[in-house]
Amino acid sequence: MTPLGYCRLILTRHAKSSWDDPAQDDHDRPLNDRGRRSARALGDWLASRGYEPEEVLCSTSTRTRETWERVAVAPLEVRPNLRFEHGLYHASPEEMLSILRSAQASTVMMLGHNPGIAQFAAQLPARAPLDPDFRRYPTSATLVVDFQVDHWSKVQPGQGSVLDFVRLDGRD
Repeated sequence: MTPLGYCRLILTRHAKSSWDDPAQDDHDRPLNDRGRRSARALGDWLASRGYEPEEVLCSTSTRTRETWERVAVAPLEVRPNLRFEHGLYHASPEEMLSILRSAQASTVMMLGHNPGIAQFAAQLPARAPLDPDFRRYPTSATLVVDFQVDHWSKVQPGQGSVLDFVRLDGRD
């Protein structure tokens, strides 16, 4: 962990997925064109602000994997350790916290799904962002939150300090 005594979480809901094939298994749904564009824009946004994950915890679904692939195309200086976690696929906030507590790097990006990610995001900060979309946590929504702890195992809900919240998808 960092000697500064903090951990930073970049919490991202996957970008907009395709519903072109209604018979397709939910886990296997890819991104649509808008989702691909917004995931790339998210990568550029993260790089422009210096929010660079050292570790990525990503759901195993196709749409979360594709979201990360497009974020990673951005000019990030850090190439993070990437860990696919099946447990993040439609995880509850409790499951997400458990997986986060296993992280090793000081700056971690987690990619997941609603409704769990919206509930998890709402529990993390001491004060939620004023953005009206925060509670809904639409596709591509990203929260950047710091915790004054020296290891993820010590993170508790309500301890985080919000640095940023962005929604780059345009519409839902």
